[in-house]
Amino acid sequence: MKKEELRKKYKEKRNSLLDVEITFFQESIYKQVFDLDISKVKIVHLFLSMRKFKEIDTNPLIDYFRSNKKRIVVSKCNFNNNTLSHFYFDEDTELMLNKFGVPEPNNTEEVSESELDLIFVPMLISDKNNYRVGYGKGYYDRFLSKCRKDVPIIGLNFFEPIKKIEDVNKFDIPLDKIIYPKE
Repeated sequence: MKKEELRKKYKEKRNSLLDVEITFFQESIYKQVFDLDISKVKIVHLFLSMRKFKEIDTNPLIDYFRSNKKRIVVSKCNFNNNTLSHFYFDEDTELMLNKFGVPEPNNTEEVSESELDLIFVPMLISDKNNYRVGYGKGYYDRFLSKCRKDVPIIGLNFFEPIKKIEDVNKFDIPLDKIIYPKE
């Protein structure tokens, strides 16, 4: 399938998940994240969940990394050029909803992509080659293209990867790992 078809299909699939399924799936995802070796990680980039779209709740991951003395970084959308800026997300960081309902930091220090040691990205679906389908604006591909090549990029998703996304292009950045619920 092509990205647009996959985007539609997996938005519907995710929207139809029951709360009990989401809870079960998230617990499996969290366990896999907690099992990662983070000994050399100082700064972790995470996305802030859009609950209205039933995205994976990253708050337990934020708490986990903070409890392990890691700094958290989250993004802010630049709508004029479809890019992301990145900011520290401390306990006292204020959040505001942008025009798409995405929580974003308001009163904190900006961080360069080169400072990130581990990156988690949202997605609707991925394939077995670790390419992802997001919401279609290219924010994350632009962001990931600016990151150091040695930084692990991990996708978090409720669904097992499909065989292949048919219309991957030269701007799509493959992820290093996809974490999804395992039995």
